[in-house]
Amino acid sequence: MGWEFLFAFCAAYVMIRTVRTFAPGLGLVDIPNDRSVHVHHIPRGAGIGFCLAAVSAVFLFHFDLILAYKWTFLAIFCVFAVGVLDDHRDTVPRTKFLVILFSTVLIALDGIIINDLGIVFGVPITLGWFALPFTLFAVTGFTNALNLIDGLDGLAATVSIVILGSFMWIGYLHADVLMMAVAGAFIAALAAFLVFNWHPATIFMGDSGSLTLGFVISVLAIKSLAYIPTVSVLFIAALPILDTLVVMIRRKLNGRSVFSADKCHIHHVLKRFFEKNIRKTVFCLGAFQLLYSLLGLQIDKGADEGFLLILFLLNVIFVYFLLGRIAKKQQCNC
Repeated sequence: MGWEFLFAFCAAYVMIRTVRTFAPGLGLVDIPNDRSVHVHHIPRGAGIGFCLAAVSAVFLFHFDLILAYKWTFLAIFCVFAVGVLDDHRDTVPRTKFLVILFSTVLIALDGIIINDLGIVFGVPITLGWFALPFTLFAVTGFTNALNLIDGLDGLAATVSIVILGSFMWIGYLHADVLMMAVAGAFIAALAAFLVFNWHPATIFMGDSGSLTLGFVISVLAIKSLAYIPTVSVLFIAALPILDTLVVMIRRKLNGRSVFSADKCHIHHVLKRFFEKNIRKTVFCLGAFQLLYSLLGLQIDKGADEGFLLILFLLNVIFVYFLLGRIAKKQQCNC
């Protein structure tokens, strides 16, 4: 697969440079607001480049996968398309939500669906007719969770590379070509993107990148359930999930809408902790994600998921209080 990954890297590099050049004329520009880290107008839409490069690599080197999972790749294209539209004209959240729901139904046609939750305290939990609704909830939730951590130069790409690397390893261990090919192609394409997005970034991935990445990771996560416990996925993709849960809990307890905007995400709090050093913040969060992913990879398929779920919930509580304490010292209204 070396040639495939080299192609994905080189194609992404060329495409991202091209997007960056023509972005202002195409209206692909990120205008800073009160929650932005940057103060200047920055081109966005790099996701157009690295997503097209990754999928093109799969198309050229593994066309049989396109045929075998035609609904899945159509679903990825749908999410990508609405992301491109959002980068261009700021699509309303409802439209993105509906497209992600529709795309999740498409992947279910290829058999990519959460049918059970494993063994919880000795009891097998089978979802039955609730399988599709639960899958819709899980995919929509994680896709948006990854979108929410795209707040610092290099952060979403770094975290995604770690998560995708975990799923690529699972695919390698179990000879799952889809997992290896898709994860590897996106890792290579994201590596090229980091050339442009490492602080100080000269282009952002935009929703064309973050929504597509979140959806692709969701697909690989569901596919991996044939080989690992369900709760393992929570650890392998921990950072976006923890961030979303902690922020939503804090907003709810403070009497605000869980969908309101603020600067209380994990990366906001840590950036202030590191005195606005973005590179240190990204390294730290990337290291945390790596530790969580390695933990998730150690769990055997037959493990009782009840105790694992308790462990993950304890992590949520720990992160909630830790970040709350740090934010309080920072005199931040979180």
